[in-house]
Amino acid sequence: MDRQTASPSVGVAPSRVGLTGVETMVRLGSDERSAQPFSARIECLVEPDHARPAAHAPRFEDVVIDAVRDIVIGAAGMRAERLAQEVAERVRERLRARRVEVAIAARFPERRPAPVSRIPTQEISTLHARAAASGHGTRRMLGVSAQGITAAPYAQAVLVARSRERLAADGFSEPEIARALDRIPVATHDQLGVGTLHLGCPADCAAEFDVAALLAIVEGAMSSEIFELMKRSDEEAVVERAHRRPRAVDQCVRAMLTGVVERFADLPDAAFVSAAQESTETIHRHHLIAERAGLLGELRRELRTGEPIDPQTSMRRWLEADGG
Repeated sequence: MDRQTASPSVGVAPSRVGLTGVETMVRLGSDERSAQPFSARIECLVEPDHARPAAHAPRFEDVVIDAVRDIVIGAAGMRAERLAQEVAERVRERLRARRVEVAIAARFPERRPAPVSRIPTQEISTLHARAAASGHGTRRMLGVSAQGITAAPYAQAVLVARSRERLAADGFSEPEIARALDRIPVATHDQLGVGTLHLGCPADCAAEFDVAALLAIVEGAMSSEIFELMKRSDEEAVVERAHRRPRAVDQCVRAMLTGVVERFADLPDAAFVSAAQESTETIHRHHLIAERAGLLGELRRELRTGEPIDPQTSMRRWLEADGG
């Protein structure tokens, strides 16, 4: 007898079962003509219906593997969030589970020229897709993670104040000091930043999100985008841009949220937004992170009134909400 279908010897049921770390090639795109192959990692987590006898349940590994093979590997080309949705709904229907959640993470390239030399370069970012299928419908989510540079604003402010003192002590007038500080970027310490932005649609929302638009919001929220291949002139442009736009992690998150509200004005208030920023420090041994999540309507109201929303809607709470 298959031990998984046998009656358990201990009467405590798991809350979720599933597979993680499934690596495969997927063809992603809006249609078959635009689809390209990407290396992806997939996870599928199942919340069993405990009212259904385990002895009559198929092996969940077999169901998940079959769904991945039939839908993911066999797909001619599909948007990542739709792919996650189809797998989640197929597995839930086959297992008659209470809820199934599928997550896909795929690395994808973006070709663009360096800022000054215009030499071609290729930047690699991460595409995130997630779907949660239940008896109330399927909620789906699309996101991106991208690297950039952040320049520390508070250290720069200290150096600006000290530079003012030194220039004044050397006899420079206040207009001359202001002109010098405007023309010469002031030093500060930098961090490698990773920004992550997710947008989610409830079951009754048919909107589809543009990956390029999400990527532009994430990179634009940091002090500067970065490039894998650069000449000296490009390095100068990136460093100067970053030091003229110092940003802390919380400022990056605020910029991402503002960008979503402005860019996706047609989305319903029930849409979900999550923004996170992590900075790898250079003069500290620790790292810095900032996060914010909530319904789009909550964020619109908070940006409009300046009054914080409490409680805030987390990603887990939104995915597990009973409504579609």
